[in-house]
Amino acid sequence: MPKHCCFILFLVFSVSLLHADHSHTPPILFPKAEIVNNYTTRIPFKLVDHLIVVEAELLNKKGNFIIDTGSQTMILNKHHFPDFYEYQRKQKATSGVLQSIDDIYERKVKEFALKSLKLHDKNSHVIDLSHIEKSKKIKLLGVIGYNILKDYEVFIDLYLNQITLTKVDRYGNKLSNNVYLEKIVDSLSFNLKNHTIVINGTINDQKVKFGLDTAAEFNQINKKINKKALKYFIPKKRLSLSGISNKKIEVLAGKLHRVKLSETVYFGPMLTVLTNLNKMNEAFGTQLDGVLGYAFFAQKRTIINYQKEKLYFINYPLNTQ
Repeated sequence: MPKHCCFILFLVFSVSLLHADHSHTPPILFPKAEIVNNYTTRIPFKLVDHLIVVEAELLNKKGNFIIDTGSQTMILNKHHFPDFYEYQRKQKATSGVLQSIDDIYERKVKEFALKSLKLHDKNSHVIDLSHIEKSKKIKLLGVIGYNILKDYEVFIDLYLNQITLTKVDRYGNKLSNNVYLEKIVDSLSFNLKNHTIVINGTINDQKVKFGLDTAAEFNQINKKINKKALKYFIPKKRLSLSGISNKKIEVLAGKLHRVKLSETVYFGPMLTVLTNLNKMNEAFGTQLDGVLGYAFFAQKRTIINYQKEKLYFINYPLNTQ
């Protein structure tokens, strides 16, 4: 099988947040955002390989942020924000998917603004993401993760290449009903384990647990799952992958067939890598048999409601896939 070199990104953290710098930090601005109403903002994104990337401005720096449901916090790139005090260094290493990351800082972002929408007192980790910049050839300011996204209903739309954020109350009810022009055609319940979206499903009628991660460039399946399920992973080639720690591993890539999440939610073959998920399960704090990423969203226009622990689906127009 031919060997290819690619980049796969999972930004997952398992430690609790600490309050750090309480000095004022200016808001993050999204110059291309569109205001739908007082509670809803649409932000266009570009796909960098299979990563969802939005343009933003922070502290007079313009660049890109990756949208990542797999990250517990917002992350700032130390390469662009180097001015952090030594006392802000975290005493406990943060667990990543491929290896632990020891050089972690944390800073309070006093205000995070999405045009008319504002969040206050949000914490962020600060780590060196320069190797991701080099690999993806973009100016990467950071990552927008769960602690930002959880207060919204989040519509990830790979058809229009836009993310819609609409504010919800503590029960997950939208503060405005005039949000989507499209019709919701199906839904699916999930369990929220810490910050991780966990979905029960089957592969070839064998029960499995998937994590859902918008920054997973490829689906992943655990090489230790039931052989009846593994029978429907069809290998094609080997890939060399790097994660947030810049450590490289070699994996087997192919197509995963017969993935079903409910009687009405199922998938065509999806590009998937076969790997050991022990480190990932340690990072997520739960036992997963696989991770669904870009290939999931490429087949399903998906709305995430963290408070209700529900996914909602909108059909792609006909003849677009």
